[in-house]
Amino acid sequence: MGDSTNNSAGGGLVPPAGYRMKSEFREPPAQFEGCFTTFYHVTLEMDEPGQRLTDYLQPEWGNIRFFCGGAPDASIGATHISGAPFVASGASSLPCRFTLGQVRMWGVGFLPLGWARFMPADASSCTNIICDGAGHPAFQHFAGLTNTLCNPQADLDEQYEAIVTLMERVMRPTRDDARISRIHAELVNGEHASVHDLADACAMSIRTLERTCMRYFGFSPKLLMRRQRFMRSLTTFMLHRGSRWTEAMDAHYHDQAQFTREFHEFMTMNPSEYAALDHPILTSFMEARARVWGSAAQTLDAPPPPR
Repeated sequence: MGDSTNNSAGGGLVPPAGYRMKSEFREPPAQFEGCFTTFYHVTLEMDEPGQRLTDYLQPEWGNIRFFCGGAPDASIGATHISGAPFVASGASSLPCRFTLGQVRMWGVGFLPLGWARFMPADASSCTNIICDGAGHPAFQHFAGLTNTLCNPQADLDEQYEAIVTLMERVMRPTRDDARISRIHAELVNGEHASVHDLADACAMSIRTLERTCMRYFGFSPKLLMRRQRFMRSLTTFMLHRGSRWTEAMDAHYHDQAQFTREFHEFMTMNPSEYAALDHPILTSFMEARARVWGSAAQTLDAPPPPR
């Protein structure tokens, strides 16, 4: 568990008044190994009443988030949510633009194995959406957590236990656990130049690889490989303030022009436009996550090694 506090007086999208953010990361119990990125709690405090910050989340795996004391305005692609205390999203290949005021928030990130064990829908049916989780059939079985996670009288230990209790109740085994973990490990490894190479490393046919990826990862193997490459580059840039994109680019990019095209596809803007934006929440959160959890972004979390 850890925390980070940030005070800012930035310009751009950030109001001139200060704010403080504290992040805490709770490790899921052993019975959930390989299912979750992390359980995390964020407290965002503002100096000025009504002050709000705007930032962009990078592409992620599926998430559920519960907001106490305020709710975000957020959008991914063509979907938008405002005012809901329980916000859910599927695996994404696009950014999530969000605006948030003073709030306390719990988040749970699902790795592909977690999606397989906890979600009733194929991951490909929920990609690039953000929604009111209480009203979506893929997420509504988590809605009962709102009562505890959005209760300001409940302490963090009580809230953490509520998450664990519900997850224990709804988890189900799948026949594809080993296959999912193998694909995930090879994606994070990032050493494969083609889908054929990835399929060989996973010891499965390309057809089986594609079917498994669409069902539990949300996207085709090719797009997942491209997303991993992009996220390695973006994370390197975010964690090394003052670095240049050419220093952060993954070695698998042929040139800067290819990287720029990929950046625009995944973030809907050019690298220079993204670098010019303030990132009042994401930078602090990623730095805290890397320091405490060992990985700055969900997509870079590796599954546990096979036993």
